[in-house]
Amino acid sequence: MKKTIAILLCAAMLLALAAACGKTEAPASNGGEEEDEENYETGDASLDNVRNADEIGENELLVISFGTSYNDNRRLTIGAIEAAMEKAFPDWSIRRGFTSQIIIDHVKSRDNVSIDNLEEALDRAVKNGVKNLVVQPTHLMNGFEYNDVVDGVAKYADSFEKIAIGQPILTSDEDFQRVAQIIVDATKEYDDGKTAICFMGHGTEAASNSVYARMQEVLTDMGMANYFIGTVEAEPSVDDVLKAVQAGDYTRVVLEPLMIVAGDHANNDMAGDEEDSWKSIFEGAGYQVECLVRGLGEMEPIQQLLVEHAQAAVAELDK
Repeated sequence: MKKTIAILLCAAMLLALAAACGKTEAPASNGGEEEDEENYETGDASLDNVRNADEIGENELLVISFGTSYNDNRRLTIGAIEAAMEKAFPDWSIRRGFTSQIIIDHVKSRDNVSIDNLEEALDRAVKNGVKNLVVQPTHLMNGFEYNDVVDGVAKYADSFEKIAIGQPILTSDEDFQRVAQIIVDATKEYDDGKTAICFMGHGTEAASNSVYARMQEVLTDMGMANYFIGTVEAEPSVDDVLKAVQAGDYTRVVLEPLMIVAGDHANNDMAGDEEDSWKSIFEGAGYQVECLVRGLGEMEPIQQLLVEHAQAAVAELDK
């Protein structure tokens, strides 16, 4: 059993370390969001299932997300992914963990709702006598946060009989093709020949930031020349995206986050009224702008993709 755990964790760590080659600065979010301590009107937190119950049996599938304090969107994205897992794995207990302690503390302070961080979720699994543990991140890429999850799980290698870690959304060539097609299908009603459809990712200083350029290449190769990918905190920047849009003959711009949740970045950095928001910048350049404030996690095909990654991790347990 120990040999099985070691092999599974070693494989996951090698993939993550390869993706993080060149790491020189503090972590940045990949596909999540960073939120401050403002009190947002974000919906009823009591409608969300935090999935931290005890007495859950021997099989646990722990869904790890960066998190969001936007209650309604948390339910529609992360909660929907967890519900899809529950449907796909009826013999497994689905549990939740967040990697952002700032968000966990904010939700606890504002709404008195407790969400486990990674260590708390793993300790809870040990306490509950879980023997087979699968950890499925909802992260977009093999970046800083995914590395932290792998490292955190590795510390518990001796606490379970079998452990496996699923891959993030954008891992294989097939993943890139599928996600590109998913976002094209989700926005096809806006594709009228005069509209530039721009997706805002988070961005990271890690080498894994290359996923955004790769996604742009995939879209371009598909013939979707009016689709553009940018980031909030890295490259391509909003200025890069604006220049690319201005090189075409567009009159309207549609903005949408390339993130699991539609939280602070989507509502403020993308769709906010501040002069440095993407919405304001494109409006200032003379475009009619429409913002689609929804996270990738709301899309059933994205949920299914993560389910398939989790299924692959479950299959690894028996090898």
